[in-house]
Amino acid sequence: MRLRNIPGAREEIAASPFVIPEDTMREKKGRWNTVFDRAQPLYLEIGMGKGRFITELALRHRDHNYVGIEKYSSVLVRALAKRQQQDDLSNLLFLRMDAEDLTDVFGAGEVSGIYLNFSDPWPKDRHAKRRLPGREFLARYEQILAPGGSVEFKTDNRTLFDFALEEARETGWLISACTFDLHHDPEMAIGNIMTEYEERFSAQGNPICKMILTR
Repeated sequence: MRLRNIPGAREEIAASPFVIPEDTMREKKGRWNTVFDRAQPLYLEIGMGKGRFITELALRHRDHNYVGIEKYSSVLVRALAKRQQQDDLSNLLFLRMDAEDLTDVFGAGEVSGIYLNFSDPWPKDRHAKRRLPGREFLARYEQILAPGGSVEFKTDNRTLFDFALEEARETGWLISACTFDLHHDPEMAIGNIMTEYEERFSAQGNPICKMILTR
C-alpha cells in the first residue's frame, strides 16, 4: 500500500511533546516508568496506524502506561492528531521507530504486554522475517516482556494468522487464547476495541482472527 506523504509531518512530530525524540529514546531503556507521570505497567502497540486503538485503550485504562510505535511519519502524525484532542491523557506517548530496534529501546522485562493489530502480511516468502508475528520478532518480544507478559495479535488475513500460529508453536509460545471469528466469540469479544482497519474489514464481511500468546 502506497502511503500518501503529508507535508510537514516530520516537523510536527519533532515539535510534539507526546513523541519521544528519536535521538533520545534509547536513553529511556530500562527506565520508561520515569518518563510517565506515574510508574505503572507498560504496554506497547507496534504498528499503531492512525492511533484509534491505543488512544481508546489509554482512555479506558488509566492505570497503565502506553507507547504507540509507528515507523511512518505520515501515519504517526494522524495518531498524534487524535492524541492532541485529549486534554488529560498522561499515560500515552508515541515513538517513531522500526520494530527491529525494540531491544535497543526497551529493557529486559520492562513491558507488560504487546499489541499487534492488522500488521503488514509481507506475503512473499523471502520477506517472512519482516512479519511482526514471526519468530524473529517473537524473539525480540521475549527479551522485553515481563514474566507473564502477553502478545495479542489481530488480523483479517487468515494466511498470516495461520503462519503466526505455526511460528508460536514452533518457538515454544503458549497460545492462551485463539479465535477465527472474534466478533462472534462471546468471551474474546468482551472489551474489544476496533481499529480503523478492523471496522472496515468487518463491514466487508471478513472474519477477524485473534490470538493471545504468553511464554
